[in-house]
Amino acid sequence: MTEGKKLSGQMVFGLDIGTRSIVGTVGYKNNNRFYVVAQRVKEHETRAMLDGQIHDIYKVGATIRQVKEELEAAVGIPLTDACIAAAGRVLRTVNVSVENEYGSDKEITQEDIYELTTMGVEKSYEMFQTENDTDMKFYCVGYSVVHYYINHYPMTNPEGHKARVMGADMIATFLPDDVVDGLYKAVELAGLHVANMTLEPIAAIQVAIPEMYRMLNIALVDVGAGTSDISITKDGSVTAFGMIPIAGDALTETIAQHCLVDFGTAEKIKRDAEDREEIAYKDIMGLSQTISKKELLEVVEPVLQSMAAQVSDKIKELNGGKSVSAVFVVGGGGKLEGYTDKLAGELGIQKERVAVRGEEVMQSIEFLEDYIVKDSLLVTPIGICLSFYEQSNNFIFAFFNKQRVKLFDNSMLAVVDAAMQAKFPNEGLFPKRGKELNFTVNGKSRIVRGQLGETAVISVNGRDADIHTPIHNGDKIEVIPSTAGKAAEMELGNLPEFGDVLGVTVNEKRVELPKFASVNGELQSQYYDIRENDNIELLNYYTVRQIADFMDVLVDKNLHVYVNNKLADMNTYVYENFTVEWTMKEPEPSKERLLKAVQDAQVPDGSMEEWDSYLHEEEEEEWNPDGYGDEAPEPEPDERDTGQMGADSGGMPEAAGGKAVSADTEWQDKPPAGTIPSVRQPEPAGEPMALAVMVNGKPIAMTGKSAYVFVDVFDYIDFDLSKLHGSSVVTLLNGRQAQYMEALHNGDTIDIYWEK
Repeated sequence: MTEGKKLSGQMVFGLDIGTRSIVGTVGYKNNNRFYVVAQRVKEHETRAMLDGQIHDIYKVGATIRQVKEELEAAVGIPLTDACIAAAGRVLRTVNVSVENEYGSDKEITQEDIYELTTMGVEKSYEMFQTENDTDMKFYCVGYSVVHYYINHYPMTNPEGHKARVMGADMIATFLPDDVVDGLYKAVELAGLHVANMTLEPIAAIQVAIPEMYRMLNIALVDVGAGTSDISITKDGSVTAFGMIPIAGDALTETIAQHCLVDFGTAEKIKRDAEDREEIAYKDIMGLSQTISKKELLEVVEPVLQSMAAQVSDKIKELNGGKSVSAVFVVGGGGKLEGYTDKLAGELGIQKERVAVRGEEVMQSIEFLEDYIVKDSLLVTPIGICLSFYEQSNNFIFAFFNKQRVKLFDNSMLAVVDAAMQAKFPNEGLFPKRGKELNFTVNGKSRIVRGQLGETAVISVNGRDADIHTPIHNGDKIEVIPSTAGKAAEMELGNLPEFGDVLGVTVNEKRVELPKFASVNGELQSQYYDIRENDNIELLNYYTVRQIADFMDVLVDKNLHVYVNNKLADMNTYVYENFTVEWTMKEPEPSKERLLKAVQDAQVPDGSMEEWDSYLHEEEEEEWNPDGYGDEAPEPEPDERDTGQMGADSGGMPEAAGGKAVSADTEWQDKPPAGTIPSVRQPEPAGEPMALAVMVNGKPIAMTGKSAYVFVDVFDYIDFDLSKLHGSSVVTLLNGRQAQYMEALHNGDTIDIYWEK
């Protein structure tokens, strides 16, 4: 069957699956004539179909099988493929325009035309899917080219012409899934495969309105049993299709009720009325009855009028709101006397321009069986066969993860098409990225993409495949969905900006400071994991305190700091190429140590008063580690500008680290007025050592000096000498009276307390 378009004489099997009967036609096309080799008709024994839609699939399938077997016996060959046509109550149409650009002049072939029309069908299907406002699934069941274009100029037949661009205006028709599925299932039950599917009005117009008449504005009405199918021609093309769910069965039902007979008897009465004036029948009581043709027409007149009115309204709707010039009527439902006159009246045209067409439109049809009579009933069955030569509109079935899916066969179907039809999520086919990471750096948005996951694992009929692998009818497709990759992550130190350094000069040495960042207002190290919506600020300055922390310099009250040669504090900002200078001095002896030293030296009373005055004067001074207060020394006249002052110092990031900077240190005595010599003796030279002693029963570790004297103990204990707590202070070294400048040794025992 698939070779029917190319090989002259190839048999075509057409099935007109109607509401009242099934008509099977076998024939072939040769030299623009179609030869009907055999034709068989079988009526449904029950009302297995209503309004063009199958209600009992198995009964319809059994009837199709009977027709198939009778035709096989007549033609002597097995029939495996069939062309069918669909009708239905819910018909949708889509108008679409498509173009194919070739880049240079190309001679158009039949294959080019087929490719273009296939593009149009696919585009119309995509458009329809976006406009479908129902929960029903629709399928394209037919299409017609309204106009062809060569280089944007209208052309009746592009074949053989040279063109850089070929285009077409097309109309595609869609029916619900249940209508299409019912037809396919019934055909399959009869042991047949659907080779081509079209719409009944498209099929009928192949025969009823030859191309030479399509320049005229004509309507074709195929009045069947359940539906009246309509198509419109104008300017050489078929411009519209339509359908209304009322036809010959409505007349039969009216007759059945009036005559009190079953549906089959009523159908016979209706047909006999076409050529008899009196019709005899038996009612359901078994009584013999007769009815005149005149009475019968009076009974069905309201229904005929309603049918004509609905068809007229649909014709005008499809024709842009106006009537047509003429109407051709085919099908058995339109043969009853009076129908064409009423339709002409509704359309407002002459009665002669609405006529039943049969033998008149089948001049190019040859019947090889002599008993076949050419009439309007045969137009659609033969048109179904002819549609096979005009267009290939077929569906295939495949299994996607064990789900049966139906696909429009455009000869280019692939796994991805089956996935879309099965509503398999698109992300299930392609590797999914992990969650992205969004944050800002210095106020600008930054995105880090997640990692890609594993791609989907696809097989067709057990063999490895991908989304582009072609598929065919009956293929079994298995897809293991793709996976999501790891979510995006980034450490702060991996930001390109984070690797920059800040160069400053500290005590005449160049120091490179790594830039650090503030995240949501808090300083973070380079190992900080950036989080969603973090606000990151990369700082371009250090404070003096942060520089000291980086260089492991201990900060105490005797650290004098200058930035750009101007006195500064620990919170002063230091920017690129700034200079920092600091000097460190040993703290002066504490008041307690001086007091004890003075007492131990037995200083005269007058001198003691001067020492006491000096010590109290020293006590009033307050140490401000971050500045010099209101009484800061005035800078020297030649000092340069300093950096910004008064910032919040924060703290060094965890990653900050460096080498300690050595600074010259010296003891500076601040002697009071008078003649009292310094009580601090020079320390012996040598390496610093640690010394362990017991003070008031508790171990004390003394560090940082090469030698220690008794008075050094007061640096390690909390002993208040500012107020009298007894008559005198007792100082014992290893159980005897101690001298304040007496040397200490490891293991010494010291007692210091107030005597009551």
